Amino acid sequence: MTTHVALLGHPVAHSLSPLMHEAAFAAARLDWQYSAFDVEDVEAAVAALRTLGFAGANVTIPHKLAAARLCDEAEDESVNTLVFRDGRVLGFNTDKEILAGIHARRACVIGGGGAARALAPALPADTRTFTRSGAWPPDAEGCDLIVNATPVRDELLVEPRAGQVVVDLAYSIEDRGDTALVAAARAAGCEVVDGREALVRQGAKSFELWTGLPAPVEVMRAAVRA
Repeated sequence: MTTHVALLGHPVAHSLSPLMHEAAFAAARLDWQYSAFDVEDVEAAVAALRTLGFAGANVTIPHKLAAARLCDEAEDESVNTLVFRDGRVLGFNTDKEILAGIHARRACVIGGGGAARALAPALPADTRTFTRSGAWPPDAEGCDLIVNATPVRDELLVEPRAGQVVVDLAYSIEDRGDTALVAAARAAGCEVVDGREALVRQGAKSFELWTGLPAPVEVMRAAVRA
């Protein structure tokens, strides 16, 4: 019998998560299916998945904060992975995996929504957060880590410089080109984690939470780069 998991967000048509996870399930020889659902009412969507017997879900913009409040047990205030187990909804924040191995003293984070809050537990204590409704424009002076936690990909919101680590959560499904921030960061000689690599890092942990198996990371990475 096929096991089902889903992606819940609005919009989701741009997401590479279905391609990535379907490749992972095939590599692991699992009869699992990953479907993307564009939903505005995440509470109703989660209830429907539970009724239909789904094993879990990923949650993306703009529902990560709301999803955490729907959980019987949530790891953080923002969650991107749900596991349905023994009649309970468990919420996990696998977005923290994106910053694994990055050691920073001061960070500049652009964005204040669920994505930014999901990364907060892995960020240094000295973190400046910039939003268009608050402090603006972003100022990365004195920061050794820059994180774009917004969907903006074509506008250079801050100018990176050599020696900084740049993490950009944004990517486009239409092409494999770099975002404006990633292109500038590569040109400056920065260490870069682009949106596709960020997707793989958090997705691999989601795979392991659902299946209990090691994630085929290289297969997932190849799928989102193809």
